[in-house]
Amino acid sequence: MADVIIDESSFVRSAGRQLLVYGIVTVLGFALLMWLLDALASLVGSSSETTGAVDAATGTITLYLDEEPPQLDSTLATDQVSGRIIGHVMEGLLRKDELGNIVGGVAESWTIDADKAVFNLRAAARWSDGKPVTAHDFIFAWQRTLDPATASEYAFILYYIKNAEAINRGEMPPTALGVSAPDERTLVVELERPVLFFDKLVSFPTYYPVREDFFKATNGRYGADADTLLYNGPFVISSWVHGASLRMDRNESYWRRDEIRLNTINWAYITSDANAQLNFFKDGKVAYAGMAPESLSVALENRWHLRQFQDGGVFFIEFNHRPNRLTRNLHLRRALLLVNNSSELVNKVTKLPGYLPTNSLFPAFLDGLHDKFRREHPAKDVPIDVDQARRELELARKELGLEKWPPLSLLTGDNPIANLQSEYYQSVFKDKLGLDVRIDRQIFKQRLQKMTSGDFDMVMAGWGPDYEDLLTFGDFFASWNLNNRGRYDNPEYDALVRKAQASLDQAERVELFARMQDIIVDDAVILPNYEKGASFVTDPRLKGLVRRVVGADPDYTYAWIEESAQ
Repeated sequence: MADVIIDESSFVRSAGRQLLVYGIVTVLGFALLMWLLDALASLVGSSSETTGAVDAATGTITLYLDEEPPQLDSTLATDQVSGRIIGHVMEGLLRKDELGNIVGGVAESWTIDADKAVFNLRAAARWSDGKPVTAHDFIFAWQRTLDPATASEYAFILYYIKNAEAINRGEMPPTALGVSAPDERTLVVELERPVLFFDKLVSFPTYYPVREDFFKATNGRYGADADTLLYNGPFVISSWVHGASLRMDRNESYWRRDEIRLNTINWAYITSDANAQLNFFKDGKVAYAGMAPESLSVALENRWHLRQFQDGGVFFIEFNHRPNRLTRNLHLRRALLLVNNSSELVNKVTKLPGYLPTNSLFPAFLDGLHDKFRREHPAKDVPIDVDQARRELELARKELGLEKWPPLSLLTGDNPIANLQSEYYQSVFKDKLGLDVRIDRQIFKQRLQKMTSGDFDMVMAGWGPDYEDLLTFGDFFASWNLNNRGRYDNPEYDALVRKAQASLDQAERVELFARMQDIIVDDAVILPNYEKGASFVTDPRLKGLVRRVVGADPDYTYAWIEESAQ
């Protein structure tokens, strides 16, 4: 429907009906003509009504979600799907505008220095029930996140606040957190150490507020359904049918509600089926569709305007380093690394525009000192060497005391791209090394659960940036980071992360990250796969869609409908 040809063919069909009518007039007379015109009006009306993707009259766009959001409690959420939804219905102290600049959110003004940040909250910031958003709502959310009983995997991102890490380790009570509220509209944050990017951090969902009285009234079900969430962002969830659909309506209590131009975002479908997603777009049922490899030919045939975006995410096979797993063995991991061919994976298997082969944990968009980090510090190259890989595998077998290799499990998602990639690696490891790999396909929520519990030897994983700094990737494999699902633990690596956290000297920090990059290769911590690109199409009437490297993506909070767009 994004192609003008569709409009032209609609015109031809209408014209054909008119010619048919004119031909019949001379035979059947005026009365019958009037009856036929009424019928024709009905037919033409049905063909010109909104297709469902975009409805300018009601200010509604219809979309699909790839997966059911596993977790809409901002203190617990870790995945991109949940983050996308939360980013539309919640707001932190600061936010990003349509150009990616940090601007005021709940806070109308703020100051940040070496040891303290002060945020002045705007009087107009309200919850969806009309009550004001207060400094206490942030304090409650942050204390809850850090409480060990909460088991938040993102607690580490709050460690820049005084006493946060000690609280999360159970060494201090949550009330010892270095935050205070002199009054309802003033939030004072004591910093554990100077940090160059604290303004970027507070726009991240883990820093969002939660109102204590509402949270307690949900009796442990906060964020589980539409009516167990309280909203302070541009939209509210008006309906959530689990596994089927999710609908948002504009939040009339939001402080900048008059700037929100959409009335409704209707995620009417939840499916990871690429064919279904494509057909929804072809049939005019959704205003956006991502492109799978098999979709590209359809897009070209229909002359859709294909758009691309580099989303900043890095994807890799993560090993399980726990003591009870065979993949704890360095020689086994090196053997697998020596047969890893990310170029082949991207160019011959995945075959999607925008995907880039990589040999690093750090994506190409991140800045170094004077240039991009990866140009200043290229990752060590590991040439494919099957003979050396087999020698490493034999060393591993002897060290592990095995007569023969048992099957290894590869945990992966259950979608077309994941299926292609996991079957490719299954074949590579069998053909090159004689290893049997059992693919463990799981739907999104179950895959996350198995990753968290460590129920895998290898997992096809990825990481997107939480803020624009090398540390957002560098601290991923710190031993205290619960997103480090394989539990890689290296004191030298941890020490480098600590130094990078504390340093205000960017030259020093860049050198520290370069050393981290070397360790990840030397220890074969992961098998790097690719940097992810997005190829997508949109309904031409949908304007103002924002794609983000950091934050809710895609972001529809600045979008609007232009009814006459071609």
